[in-house]
Amino acid sequence: MKKLRSAVILCAAIVGMASMASAGEMKFILATGGTAGTYYPYGGAMSKIWNSKIPGMNVTAQSTGASVENVRLMNRDEVELALVQSDTIDFAFHGKEAFKEKLTKMAAMAVLYPELIHIVVRADLNLKAFSDLKGKKIGVGAPGSGTEANFRQLLDVHKMSKGDISAQYLSFAESADQFKDNRIDAFMVTGGVPTAAIMDVATQRSIRILPIENKMISALEKKYPFLSAAVIPATAYKGVTADVKTVAVNAVLIVHPKLSESVVYNMTKALFDNQAELAAAHAKGKVLSLAGATKGVSIPFHSGAAKFYKEKKAMK
Repeated sequence: MKKLRSAVILCAAIVGMASMASAGEMKFILATGGTAGTYYPYGGAMSKIWNSKIPGMNVTAQSTGASVENVRLMNRDEVELALVQSDTIDFAFHGKEAFKEKLTKMAAMAVLYPELIHIVVRADLNLKAFSDLKGKKIGVGAPGSGTEANFRQLLDVHKMSKGDISAQYLSFAESADQFKDNRIDAFMVTGGVPTAAIMDVATQRSIRILPIENKMISALEKKYPFLSAAVIPATAYKGVTADVKTVAVNAVLIVHPKLSESVVYNMTKALFDNQAELAAAHAKGKVLSLAGATKGVSIPFHSGAAKFYKEKKAMK
């Protein structure tokens, strides 16, 4: 009887430990973007670091419709982490553009890298500037995406209307497929350099990337202060042989405010402590820096991230 009682106690202890381990597991979803963009593979690279470096953490990178959808998913408590454009979170926080009401259930963890606006066109078309796209079929990003918002901003400063262009609301992968089949004349991507969808297209079709004129860059910066001048470097993509002037927003990692200060602190620390691993997994990982991680975002930082940056003298 004593042996049986001991066995029961031992089993109960094992079950108890298993329950505690299960309860201690941190299962989070990271909302990213389309599989042909930069967010999805970058999110996967970050998830791998967190899962391998932080005991009990299990982050899953999930493909989504990108920035606008990601903000809404977080505000509906459906995801704990998300990658978003800096302009999109500004719109959401203040209830502008695609957001009819203020969505403020989010906090910044880190500014990751600049996202450049790419306007990819068929090399055989005589197109020199954005205004030359009148009458053309253009992939402008998924409905409600950050790229689609940038498309409207470009229309605005060029004094053009949606009726001037045959806009196709396509994901990056869909735009790439339709471009390769000559079903669209051009497509837009707001993403890091290089972006997988453009690299894929450039191996099968001759492309050019339209520059944004200096006066239009100035107009964009004045009206939309979250945009800034940037350059897509020559040789970034096959067929691109000269630097291309454009504008950029920032890719920002946001987190749900419900996450504890210690959890977000550990996640932020893990990213910077393992940057070499992040850079090896994705080229944009090389751009992550303490100096840039707290700049170019208009929403408050999570207290856990702020604690880390203050320790590193990257934030006051």
